[in-house]
Amino acid sequence: MRRLDQLLSALGYCSRREAMAFVKEGRVKLGGVVVKRSDQRVDSALITVDDEPLEAPDGLLAMLHKPVGYSCTHSEEEGQNIYELLPSHWPERNPAVTSVGRLDKDTSGLLLVTDIGSLVHRYTSPKSDIEKTYLVEVDRELDPKLIDIFAKGDLMLRSEEKPCLPAKLEIVSTLSARLTITEGRYHQARRMFASQGWHVEKLHRERFGPYTLGDLAEGEWQMLSLEHVPR
Repeated sequence: MRRLDQLLSALGYCSRREAMAFVKEGRVKLGGVVVKRSDQRVDSALITVDDEPLEAPDGLLAMLHKPVGYSCTHSEEEGQNIYELLPSHWPERNPAVTSVGRLDKDTSGLLLVTDIGSLVHRYTSPKSDIEKTYLVEVDRELDPKLIDIFAKGDLMLRSEEKPCLPAKLEIVSTLSARLTITEGRYHQARRMFASQGWHVEKLHRERFGPYTLGDLAEGEWQMLSLEHVPR
């Protein structure tokens, strides 16, 4: 049970002061009955705003199909950012919605966003073994020898002290392949190919752990269930 004004503020609907106006205007109901006080303690599952249930009162997890050209930052100084593609009140939640890891501006594909700190830590921890699969397009014909080179677990990247963990490479066509890794090093996929003399022309993340983009359109987002997600 939480105070109504604190709850609405934490979920990004309004400030605590503005919650009083919401109540006076009859926009908030508890079990179908109009609430009279903004400071009363309520069960979030029974609250509606404008006759709609509260959005993700227990924490938010969503999947975004990130287009090329968008950065994973809240800063407007870096141009277009992914939060322009998400509901405007999400960054107003407390904690604010943030991306799970990053995709650089030139990379498209699946990106998770959440306001649950434990999930961010779980999915980005160096000890995490979550698989990420990328569709990679390169500048010249791929050599099947790369499959074994990436799989051995002894590939060293420049300025790194430890080799990359074993990775799975599936050659799809002359210039494209699927790469599955379990780490999240800086620009890892691009650097792995560069270490062997290939330049990555396009990079697209298709899968993150159990999640795949499916038919989610570029620039669109989809809410994900927390039912089976470990906290």
